Amino acid sequence: MVGLTAMQARYTGVSPKDSEEFSSASRSVKPGLIASGIVSAWTWAATLLQSSAIAYRYGIAGPWWYAAGATVQVLLFAQLAAKLKLNAPYAHTWLEIVGTRWGTTAHLIFMVFGLATNLIVSSMLVLGGSATVTSLTGMSTIAACFLIPLGVAIYVVVGGMRSTLLCDYTHTTVLFAIILTFVFTVYATSGYIGSISRMHYLLGEVSQISPVAGNAGGSYLTFRSKNGLIFGVINLIGNFATVFQDQAYWQRAIASRPSTTVKAYLIGGLAWFAIPFVFSTTLGLSAVAFSAVPAANSSSQDPLSSSFIPLLAPLSQDAISAGLPASLAAATLLGKSGAAALLIVLFLAVTSATSAELIAVSSILTYDVYVRYINPKATEQQILRMSHAGVVIFALVMGIAGVIFYYIGVSMGWLYTFMGVILGSAVCPIALCITWKKASKVGCISGSVIGFSAGIIAWLVTTSALNQKVINVTTSGGNYEMLAGNLASIGVGAIISTTASLIWPDDYDFALTRAINARSAAVASTNINDELEEPEDEKKVQDASVLSVTNEAQIDPELDPVGLNKAFKFAARASIVLTLVLMIIIPLPLFFAQTVYSVTGLSVWVIVGIIWTFLSAFTVVIYPLWESRAALRLISRGVIMDIFSPGSGKFVAPSSMKKPGE
Repeated sequence: MVGLTAMQARYTGVSPKDSEEFSSASRSVKPGLIASGIVSAWTWAATLLQSSAIAYRYGIAGPWWYAAGATVQVLLFAQLAAKLKLNAPYAHTWLEIVGTRWGTTAHLIFMVFGLATNLIVSSMLVLGGSATVTSLTGMSTIAACFLIPLGVAIYVVVGGMRSTLLCDYTHTTVLFAIILTFVFTVYATSGYIGSISRMHYLLGEVSQISPVAGNAGGSYLTFRSKNGLIFGVINLIGNFATVFQDQAYWQRAIASRPSTTVKAYLIGGLAWFAIPFVFSTTLGLSAVAFSAVPAANSSSQDPLSSSFIPLLAPLSQDAISAGLPASLAAATLLGKSGAAALLIVLFLAVTSATSAELIAVSSILTYDVYVRYINPKATEQQILRMSHAGVVIFALVMGIAGVIFYYIGVSMGWLYTFMGVILGSAVCPIALCITWKKASKVGCISGSVIGFSAGIIAWLVTTSALNQKVINVTTSGGNYEMLAGNLASIGVGAIISTTASLIWPDDYDFALTRAINARSAAVASTNINDELEEPEDEKKVQDASVLSVTNEAQIDPELDPVGLNKAFKFAARASIVLTLVLMIIIPLPLFFAQTVYSVTGLSVWVIVGIIWTFLSAFTVVIYPLWESRAALRLISRGVIMDIFSPGSGKFVAPSSMKKPGE
């Protein structure tokens, strides 16, 4: 990544030595690369490990509830991304908008929510990644907790936001290649399974040995899973918090070109769906099936016999919560190469999501702490130095947080279901702040604080009531306990903030939020309009610095309010329809039908997943290459010129540069 950043600086003239480029890639990134970045940032260790654990617990319903319950937030975020470009086109963080609209108290309260989100997400990444590294290699968990963020911090400090997006792209490419390898091994070539019909037979056998509580007929082959549905609701609420409050997602909206922001989020959300859905349908179900496959030393071939020894013994609840079904299935399927493939996929998932968190927290520490409260007149160099320091500081915090949670005994699975309890209350207030002029300051602050308290109280009271007043990590992690806390948190926060805004509405025109950083960003965006297109002439750069904020559309035609409002309406329609399809229209009829699927049903399920994976891979692997063809041509030409005439390939100053293709 350090090498790629150096090549980019040499051959395209885009260098992260400017704070605007470092934190927001000059707001010029095309939709394919943003979509790839969204897929990568949303692919945590939990995406791969927890989704497989859910499939292991609940059967085929698990992958759908995991994937759908975490896709709709990215689709709905497309609306916020459109409003961000309309109401605060030059903001660096979502907290700048909150601070400008509602003042210091709101800014500090929501900063606590924002940084808590980053800390919990990062802890999950480090915990999940280190647990798997330890189980596959025997490496010290403590060492893994620190080494994962350390390596990532190096290339983020050197390359900033754009290197993070490039890294995301390379990671996403390898991720899809390895997922497809596992899919075709399990359903086509494996000696243990090797076909969809054999998988169906093995899952049927396991259902007889150990039926799934709450599933129709105790089967792994049904969508009628009561606990799967409860998990789906917890998943839906918890992930709203980690998308709407995580600066990493706002950062991608900020880095995106205004005209294509909505497109990037809709493509990214739909492409991401395939990853947990297909990965867990493959490895999660394989881990279940292996408990009906006889081991080499088994004296009986019949899974129901007392002398039967399974290839993979049933796992304990702790092992499932730690996300081990996927790693054990991979190692059983392909031996050491399977373990290595999973290790690579996890390492890439963890590092790319970690880089997104590092640059996100760095931006908050720089613009919302340093520039707002410590040095409001900071120079360009001071801001850049603080951005670099922010990356290093949070890399250390991530390692320490991972170690603390590890010693407390909190697993990735527990944290995953808990995050909505403490973070859910601020989801609705933040969305209202950016999108609705009537959003009440007092109502939204009260909603987030009271909702937080309600979530904690509901969680603890339910834990106490259902577990004879015993409250510890084990009892508090149950489905009903977490469901109560999640629902209370997001529900109370949403009800108070919306009701208060309807009774005592503000009338905010967003003029001040549109003015955030307008002058400096206007100059920066005209200096580096887009690394793939003709730079603006000098006159436009001079004009940009003196144009008033109300003439944003003249600085950047893509900020035309009419076009952005149209994009918002499209985002609203598309995201709401897709959400209804993924969460209600498809799953609920299947849930109430109580069908236990035949071989044909399972075949349709798996084949649809494989086709979806190929389409996703095309949109986030091939499409970004096509839209960046001009830049790739520019870099290739520069490299060839340098090989044959050293020094001649360096990027030429913009004033003498012609349009690509001339």
